[in-house]
Amino acid sequence: MKKLDTQSPDFQAGLKALLAFETAQNPETERIVADICADVQKRGDAALIEYTNKFDQTNAKSIDDLILTQADLKTAFERIPNDVQTALQTAACRVESYHQRQKMESWSYTDEDGTLLGQQITPLDRVGIYVPGGKAAYPSSVIMNAMPAHVAGVKEIIMTVPTPKGERNDIVLAAAYVAGVTKVFTVGGAQAVAALAYGTETIPQVDKITGPGNAFVAAAKRRVFGVVGIDMVAGPSEILVIADGTTPADWVAMDLFSQAEHDEIAQAILIGTSQAYLDEVQAAMDRLIATMPRRDIIEASLGNRGAMILAKDLDEACGIANYIAPEHLELSVENPQEWAKKIRHAGAIFMGCYTGESLGDYCAGPNHVLPTSRTARFSSPLGTYDFQKRSSLIQVSEHGAQKLGETASVLAHGESLTAHARAAEFRMK
Repeated sequence: MKKLDTQSPDFQAGLKALLAFETAQNPETERIVADICADVQKRGDAALIEYTNKFDQTNAKSIDDLILTQADLKTAFERIPNDVQTALQTAACRVESYHQRQKMESWSYTDEDGTLLGQQITPLDRVGIYVPGGKAAYPSSVIMNAMPAHVAGVKEIIMTVPTPKGERNDIVLAAAYVAGVTKVFTVGGAQAVAALAYGTETIPQVDKITGPGNAFVAAAKRRVFGVVGIDMVAGPSEILVIADGTTPADWVAMDLFSQAEHDEIAQAILIGTSQAYLDEVQAAMDRLIATMPRRDIIEASLGNRGAMILAKDLDEACGIANYIAPEHLELSVENPQEWAKKIRHAGAIFMGCYTGESLGDYCAGPNHVLPTSRTARFSSPLGTYDFQKRSSLIQVSEHGAQKLGETASVLAHGESLTAHARAAEFRMK
């Protein structure tokens, strides 16, 4: 891992270089995705079957071979071990409970001239959730994407998940059952995103697509945005740990590993206020790395984008954290709730030495779909509110039409929009 010191004159340059990530769209990827999306839009199910057989090495003869019903999901749930069933149900229950508290409600008020104003909240009709199925299977992603949609009142939750070589993951399908997914299509990649966005003879068009994926999925989500809504275009996973030396070094080392094992371009950063403690964590990492099945990925990730930063104090560490705006921020310090007040930009804040980031990934309750690549400066975690929409309510009284009509008329004439002005004036006495 790179070593940075805030007292070094080139610290800012080093930090910017550390955070730099090539986000430019790859022209070849964009071209391939554009072709796939256009083909699925044109040929529907036939194109979807061809791409699925080609990229996932399956042998689907018809679209029926790619459909799973709720009965299939229930069967998968019944096949998995009891302890896994319980874990999925516990996680889903906690995620549901948290997201219930995010639910927006309609409201209105009547002003002094009798005009009613307000906001009506309604759920989206149908959403699509994309679940990765390449390097690893992610039942947690199913719960985190489907449960807030379910809480919001979405009537149809369509899930797509690739099944390389036709291998279906029972835990992923069981998670779909627990989280209330309506139907599953075993397709992935850009072709799945296109099918959800445009609809095919079999897959219905959705209103919004959520969920992570590879570069082709990300490119497809960018391309279809506007036809449908999307949650975000997620970058590599990130963790930033601020540690004051009171947390056992082994714990912090494993927390850094927990994000690094996602991908060779994931980012894990530790900010400490003591060089001795940073050295202790480095020694723990050197010792523990041999026990990691995904050692090669972890080492590549830490070598590519990992870092240890020596800060003069926790105030400075929090300032650096606000600049980084990480996806996951661990405040592994004493009095974490006080230090959390200094954090303005982070996807999720994990407070205290017992709050390992991985608990948030699976079962704490808040959503693990979080803004990455410094976008926590202006965006938020996936939530129930992402599956609800707001309509403004306006009911003008006769008395209100006199006052508002005069104001509207003046402004409309000022914009040379005569019909606008006359429409308001017709309602005035």
